[in-house]
Amino acid sequence: MRLGVNLTYQSAVRVAQEAERIGYDLALAPEGYRSDAATVLGTVAMRTRTIDLASGVFQIPGRTPALTALTASTLDALSDGRFRLGLGVSNPDISEGWYGVPFDRPLGRTREYVDIVRRALNREQVIHAGEHYQLPPPGSTATPFTLLTQPVRRRIPIYLAAVGPRNMELAGEVSDGWLGVFCTPESVTQALDHLRAGRNRAGKNLDGFEVLPGLPVSVNDDPEQAVDAVRGYFAHFLGMGDRRRNLYCKLAGRMGFGQEAAAVHERYAAGDLKGARAAVPAGFVDRVSLLGPVTRIADRMRDYLKSGATTLVVSPFATTGDGQLDILHAVAAARESIER
Repeated sequence: MRLGVNLTYQSAVRVAQEAERIGYDLALAPEGYRSDAATVLGTVAMRTRTIDLASGVFQIPGRTPALTALTASTLDALSDGRFRLGLGVSNPDISEGWYGVPFDRPLGRTREYVDIVRRALNREQVIHAGEHYQLPPPGSTATPFTLLTQPVRRRIPIYLAAVGPRNMELAGEVSDGWLGVFCTPESVTQALDHLRAGRNRAGKNLDGFEVLPGLPVSVNDDPEQAVDAVRGYFAHFLGMGDRRRNLYCKLAGRMGFGQEAAAVHERYAAGDLKGARAAVPAGFVDRVSLLGPVTRIADRMRDYLKSGATTLVVSPFATTGDGQLDILHAVAAARESIER
């Protein structure tokens, strides 16, 4: 079982270095309200030596395909070939509210985007006449983009974050791995059906394809305290934007927590952040997290391994940097107990 860790900008270097030291395989930098991913990854690349690095994820509406290819090749060069490119189309509120990019037809936009990025990373001259991207625009005499960064390796892996079935199929078809969120062992098994369908469409199988569910982690012998440590994380995602378009509310609804997700969203939208956190149901949190003492976390990790996950990406929830490192060690100890 491989392990990855989600970084925060405040403790990124310290956490990545310790994760590298104790045998983690991957460090990912999320992108959202608090920080971009490229700055964090560039910093970590210069302070680590062996651990692989990934964007978790670059937001497709926020970057042109050419800039993403340029950033990916630069990070791969700075890390001596350790970078993996995680991409996600994000959600309507971020796409439209942050970047002014329409969220319509996200699957077609993602397909074109990945194709352009791949060709750019292959050092091809990029000419693309698609529905979403025209490079160069019709009638333009501009010189098409060609990436000149000296390549460290022939191919940079591309991972796609995906929630819905069709998006998962697309991930299987056009990418090298899937980044999952709000994952249970059962949902990982279901996701594999969609990923496999996409791979089959591309004439491939799942050999070498990465399945990376993201899992919040709270280590505590008291179950209620373990849940409380991560409630704010879920309240943020469930409270985001318009509930009718909130992908995470829909996902919670498919898991049987639709009414509870609506209550969280209502309180969050009203500015009652404390009430929103309290409304996040413990049963939901427990199903999509690693909670409790090391023995219980090991049992849950074993379930994800059996479901088909190849790398567990953990988010250590603690109030201090030392607490995050303690969680890294607890998860590593759980993996060791599984492998004995």
